[in-house]
Amino acid sequence: MKNNSVSLHRVIQAAPEKVFRAFSDPAAHATWLPPYGFVCTVQQMDFRVGGAFKMTFINFSTGNGHSFGGQYIEIKPNEFLKYAEKFDNPALPGEMTTTVSLNKVSCGTEINIEQTGIPDMIPVEMCYLGWQESLDKLKRLVEPEIPDA
Repeated sequence: MKNNSVSLHRVIQAAPEKVFRAFSDPAAHATWLPPYGFVCTVQQMDFRVGGAFKMTFINFSTGNGHSFGGQYIEIKPNEFLKYAEKFDNPALPGEMTTTVSLNKVSCGTEINIEQTGIPDMIPVEMCYLGWQESLDKLKRLVEPEIPDA
């Protein structure tokens, strides 16, 4: 398998604490992580170093899904996250590693994401497009400041 990878960079107008919470909260994660046209269920999310996670993305048009899971390797609250994951489908072999860096900037948070080890069967450009959609959904989740009633 080639070392297929994608790298993304964004600036989001929200504090690093709020952006980090979107990665660590299962309900929030399920809201923004799947690209458009997919829904996500989180079966397990033990958000700690060494903790495991398990999720399923379901194609809303067809009802077909693909499950994946992994383990959290490194967590620095509000700054950094690294995790490894594998697809349950044997046709998508290998392990992907995702690193997320959050840096406080004057207008919010600079976010850098790198995902390596993308299975050969997944076109890298489609993975990149999917991440762009996910980051758009993340932005729409964390940027609004909605006061309690």
